[in-house]
Order: sequence, then C-alpha cells, then structure tokens
Amino acid sequence: MELVARLEGHEDIINQACILQDEDGVLSISEDKTIRIWLKRERGSYWPSVCHVLPFAPSCFHFDQNLKRIFVGLDSGTISEFSVTDDFNRIEHLRYFSSHQGKVTGILFSNTCKWLLSIGRDKQFHWDDSETGSRLGSHSFQHICTSVQFDTQSKHVFVAEQNGRITMLKLEQSSCKHVTTLHGHQASIRALLWEPLNKWLFSAGADHMIICWDIGGRKGSAYELQGHRARVTSLCYSKLKRTLLSGSEDCTIVGWNMEAKRTETPQWSDSDNCQRCNKPFFWNFRSMYETKTIGIRQHHCRNCGKAICGDCSQRKSTIPTIGFEFPVRICDDCFPLFSDATRKPLAKFFNAQHHVNCMDLNESKGLLLTTGYDRTISLSTISWPALSFA
Repeated sequence: MELVARLEGHEDIINQACILQDEDGVLSISEDKTIRIWLKRERGSYWPSVCHVLPFAPSCFHFDQNLKRIFVGLDSGTISEFSVTDDFNRIEHLRYFSSHQGKVTGILFSNTCKWLLSIGRDKQFHWDDSETGSRLGSHSFQHICTSVQFDTQSKHVFVAEQNGRITMLKLEQSSCKHVTTLHGHQASIRALLWEPLNKWLFSAGADHMIICWDIGGRKGSAYELQGHRARVTSLCYSKLKRTLLSGSEDCTIVGWNMEAKRTETPQWSDSDNCQRCNKPFFWNFRSMYETKTIGIRQHHCRNCGKAICGDCSQRKSTIPTIGFEFPVRICDDCFPLFSDATRKPLAKFFNAQHHVNCMDLNESKGLLLTTGYDRTISLSTISWPALSFA
C-alpha cells in the first residue's frame, strides 16, 4: 500500500469517513462538530469544498452514493438528513429524526425498503420510515449497542452489544422477531460487516479478534481470525480478491485470505489433570494428596483444545488454518503435525502509519481510506498483487 494523500484540517478526532464514488473526494465527520467534503484539486491536494457546522458532535453517518443523501447521527441522539448537490460543493439540511435518548452509535439506510435503521447508547434499535420520518418499530437490549448491519434481501438485522453478543432479528414493516444470539467475543464489539454474496457476517472486537460467522452455511460455523495486538476497529471486504481487510489500534492493516479452507477453533477441554501426562492441576487437591505432588498450572493446546501442563506444551507455532497468524501454544502431541506447508500464512500485514479507527475501501478506484486518532485521513493505493495469496 502506497500513501497518496493525507488530509489534515479537522480540529478533533475523526469519527468516520468515506471515499466518494462519483468524484475524487472524501466525506468525513469529526468531534469538532463538522461535516466536510474534501475534493481533489488540480495540484493533487485535497481541500474542503464543504465545511458544515452541526449543533452537536456527529458520531456516525450513512451516505447513499446514488441518491446523494447523508444521514448523520449526533451525540444528542437525533439524526440529521442532508442532500448533497451534484458538484459536491453544497449540502442542504432536509429533516431531523428524533431517534435516541443518547449518542447514536450506528446508522444504515436501505433505499430498497425505505428504512432508516439506527442504534444508540440508550440500548435501543429503531427503524424509521426514511420518507416520512415516522417510527416503524423498536427493540430494546440489555447493553449499549455498538454496531449494526442489515441484509436487504432477507430483512435480517444484526446488532452488536458492548458485552460481545450479536443479536439477529427478522424485521417486518412494524415488528421484529428474535432469530438467534451469537456468542464468541470476550469484549465489546467495535465493528460488524455483512458480506451478502457468501452470507458471511464479520465481527471485530476489543478482544483483538475477528470472527467470521457463516450465516449462509446454516451449520453455525464460526471462524476466528487472530492477527492483531490491539482493538480491531474497522472492517472492509474486497469482492475482487475475496479478501477481508481489518484495521486496528496497533497501526496495522491485515488482509485475510477468505478463499482458503479454514477450520473452527477447537473447544477447550475441561479436566482436573493434564490430558497428556496426567499430572494434577493446582485445584485438584484429592489427586495432589494421593500422588504426593504439587499441583501445576493449566494450559490449552490451540490446535486440539486439550487441557495440558506447561511441560507438555513448551513449543509454539502459527496455525493459519485456524486463524492464528502469531505463534501460539501447541502440545507435544500436535507439534509434529506441523510443517512449513501447514504454516504458510493466510494473511498479509501492512503498516497503517497511524492508529486506525475507521476504514473505507473503493475497489474501482483502487483506494483505501483510513482515519486515526491523529485527526488525519490517509488515502493509499491498493496493490492487488501484494494482496494475492497464490
């Protein structure tokens, strides 16, 4: 990835940004209470053609590239709708949606259904009629909602919560039905991404992990991807390369090969003794007394899931097919199964040059946008050969 432009001018953290499809430009919102449209000038630099000041800080937005409608969620809980002129030099306020009692944390607009979907810190999910502004339905959660995705074809919505759960709902015009709850993350989910072709749901969390939920497979399969060392904040998917891109606060962008055959992470076994040498773990007082030995600490092999002791798992290895791109603990029984061929990486790592809190991918232009806590927007060219896993 090669940096081609760095946009500077926001006076506070940039919460979200996207690449414009019909123009060489970028749309961004920031904690400095502004919406900005940056257009590329003749000399190649980007300058704001629009800098609209809002009454409250914007937290998220959805921009319909075809209709040129922007829906902006505010810290006050309201949603403001704007229209953008064809030359991207002016925006016009259309209406307010009185949606939430707290900060809006996610917005989606479906032109097919004429629905505006939103979530907030008030633990509420709403869907409104985007043309009339009237409320169609709501659903309450026990924890703060952090991200939302919607499948237009099936009308299923996925809502992530701060406790790491994802709830799947089936929406009707004025009601919804609970379908299932997905459990996998051990911390707050920062981003969701729906891939409609394969019917995959990707989730990224503060536990440094990404999970690919195979919704279309109807078998409950979930594949973990572990390659970051800090909170994963944003996700993009390349349909051309069938590659998932993830951005993190560790200043790294990872490209994940989603064409590869992957295996689910094994469930960890429960045992009072090492399942290889039978030594008792430190809570197994009866066995310690009978064998006159001191209990030892329990570990788990990341390949088979067995409960093992430290002496039986002194070696480490990457396990790309299970999603471990960093060396992890392997038991002595599993270690001989690995070779250079089985350790071949299924992910590629790139330096983002700042802590990533938002990403946007435009495959037709070959551009990747990232924003960071340094109040800058970076535009980089995508080298597709560099993302090839052949």
